Amino acid sequence: MLPDNLKDMAVPAAIEAWDSAVVTGGSHEFGETLLFVQPERIVAVCQYLKTQLKFERLSGVTCIDRFPAEPRYEVLYLLHSIARNERLKLKVALGSDAPQVESVTAVWVGADWYEREVFDLFGVKFHNHPNLKRLMMPEDWEGHPLRKDFPVHGHKYSYQND
Repeated sequence: MLPDNLKDMAVPAAIEAWDSAVVTGGSHEFGETLLFVQPERIVAVCQYLKTQLKFERLSGVTCIDRFPAEPRYEVLYLLHSIARNERLKLKVALGSDAPQVESVTAVWVGADWYEREVFDLFGVKFHNHPNLKRLMMPEDWEGHPLRKDFPVHGHKYSYQND
């Protein structure tokens, strides 16, 4: 449900008119609008924002680990309407058991590497991603180094050229 303080804003109001159940919360602070979206509707919302509200640019996808809180992960999507010079943040909350959400690469091809980075460093899986594999860490690396419960000194790793 859209919070009262966002109902007078054009973009949140348009999303609520399109699908009143998709937004579960949000805020507008420091000139930035943040909307919490149901994870299973992220692709549909992004498609609507791109085609109908002209948020043609995805400027980033990142993740927040709220360990030990549940839901543990928040995947954050940073959108930009170049025509209106307007920015919007979308967030989906994911539990710690099997953090996964649908890939938005079908909407913005540029999501490819952003999602791979989140997968590599946090372990969030993106369904229907065209090439979901490690981006920064070696393929045989164990774990995800930006998780809050990752060992401070890392796992023992043997380099092949030792």
